[in-house]
Amino acid sequence: MLNKLSRKTVKCLAIGSLAFAVASVTQMAIAAQETLTIVTSFPKDLTKVFKAEFQKLHPDVKLEVLKKKTSAGIKYISETSANNKIDLFWASAPDAFEVLKDGDLLQKYTLKAQGIPQKVGSFPIHDPEGYYKGFAAAGYGIMWNTRYTKAKKIPAPGNWSDLEKPVYFNHVGMSAPSRSGTTHLTVETILQANGWAGGWGSLKRMAGNFKSVTERSFGVPDGVNSGNFGVGIVIDFFGLSSQGAGFPVEFIYPPATALVPANIGVVSNAPNPKMAGEFIEFLLSDRGQELLLSPKIRRLPVNPKTYDKAPKGFPNPFKDSSLQSALHFDLTLSKNRYNLVNSLFDVMITYRMDDLRAATKAIHAADSALASKPNAAAADLVKQAKALIAKAPITEAQANSPDFSAIFTKKRKKATDKVTGRQAEVEAKWDAFVVENYAQAKALAEKAISLM
Repeated sequence: MLNKLSRKTVKCLAIGSLAFAVASVTQMAIAAQETLTIVTSFPKDLTKVFKAEFQKLHPDVKLEVLKKKTSAGIKYISETSANNKIDLFWASAPDAFEVLKDGDLLQKYTLKAQGIPQKVGSFPIHDPEGYYKGFAAAGYGIMWNTRYTKAKKIPAPGNWSDLEKPVYFNHVGMSAPSRSGTTHLTVETILQANGWAGGWGSLKRMAGNFKSVTERSFGVPDGVNSGNFGVGIVIDFFGLSSQGAGFPVEFIYPPATALVPANIGVVSNAPNPKMAGEFIEFLLSDRGQELLLSPKIRRLPVNPKTYDKAPKGFPNPFKDSSLQSALHFDLTLSKNRYNLVNSLFDVMITYRMDDLRAATKAIHAADSALASKPNAAAADLVKQAKALIAKAPITEAQANSPDFSAIFTKKRKKATDKVTGRQAEVEAKWDAFVVENYAQAKALAEKAISLM
């Protein structure tokens, strides 16, 4: 009996020892495994493809991807810099990288990859000072659901200004620039193409036709793909990847568009700078560039030879004349007034969408009435109404003043979020300005209709 118990005891001890040994080896393997941590604004459809391919090359690396909006990513890296755990920042907006660079939150990296030109369009692909690298190019434009537009008898847009027309009322979607770095670049593109006053006038005339200002940038292609609204203002890869996924959509670059690189940079005091460099080299390798052509990604490679493998009709910024003549985007200007422009858009458009839409609807109705029954007095009232909607509460000189733009440090996620100090005072004045102007514009348009 004792021998039988002893044998069982010995067997149990042996099994326990083996389990302990296996656990110890597993823990040692995990401890030995390298970790690479990336903060990115890119969607999972992109990141999971690159993650899987990179880990085939580096099976000993644990790749962690933290998904954050561009502005939230900047804030996170800044707030955790004293005890940094992030290796790479990976996003579209180059002005976001400039913000990080100015805050000493990026470190230089010397690229080994060959075959990458200095510029795409008129814009440098890599930061001239070496703090971040471009891995894909991006342009900004308009996508639309062809089934939706056919059913609603809406014409295909060809320019930003087309979206100001009454036929697009309640059929357009866009995200807020404060919530999307790519949308911020779209807004800046329109401002730089048309000037401060003209740009805001155009943006507000378009916004008057909006059905939705989405909370996230990908809410726009989702809305177009599903037919929630017919037309969306987007970065190109949203339209191109929707096409690749089989949705009935088209995409165009308006004549006034910007062509800029999407980027990646090594964060200051990165825990694993060597592997961070390996990931950058992978993005710019032949394989990494070819992955950009995947149907659900559809980004523009920065290596010209990759386009030899692109699907028919795929845009090529190194050969397409319309993209080569893209707007010369002023990155410094965009960076310096980044928060101000986002706040102004939210105050005038995002949080006053109902007021702007109501005034726009009244103006469209007055224009329609004037088309069938001309009236000089009514036409003058409509002209005044349009001017009130277009007007911005500050001049371009004020917006470009470093002292004034420095006021805007807090981003609101919704209208009820509180800001304090000078920013709160200025935003309150802006809000009162646009509320009064939109109300007056609506009243003038309605008065014009009553005259006919």
